Amino acid sequence: MGYERSKFRHWIDTDTYGRGNPRRGPQNGNRQPARRGAALPRSGGEWYSPYDDRYIQGPRGLDIDHLVPLAEAWDSGASAWSPAERQAYANDPGDARALIAVSAASNRSKADQDPATWLPPAAGSRCQYVTDWVADKTRWDLSIDTSEEAALSQILSHCPNTPVTVTLAR
Repeated sequence: MGYERSKFRHWIDTDTYGRGNPRRGPQNGNRQPARRGAALPRSGGEWYSPYDDRYIQGPRGLDIDHLVPLAEAWDSGASAWSPAERQAYANDPGDARALIAVSAASNRSKADQDPATWLPPAAGSRCQYVTDWVADKTRWDLSIDTSEEAALSQILSHCPNTPVTVTLAR
């Protein structure tokens, strides 16, 4: 079977007590609606989108981007993972680089592309983008194809002394 976005359960509430997701009730395992606590949805402020090096007023112009898109992860090894592993990848709270708030326009132009076919429009963000890409792929033991490797090598040749730190997920 091929890639389907639904195979990556994502946008779950990992703390189980916010944003209206159900939680286990205290008696006999019944499901009860979560109570809204002090954490309310963000409604204002200024948000920085590193892909296009600009500030966005309020969250409406933002998307949350999977640094390594779900379809790319699928093609790079996630197709062999269990549903629980794909869910963990899609919601990765263990590495701040995995999910990033960026302008909706830049996220949509990126779509499912890898660095061989898409790079952030802001040239100053490219070293960070590709080092984060390498870290995320390494973290999840995902493969890198030859065109992707060539693009990463070419970009990284312009990023001297840029360390890549990785915390393995699997």
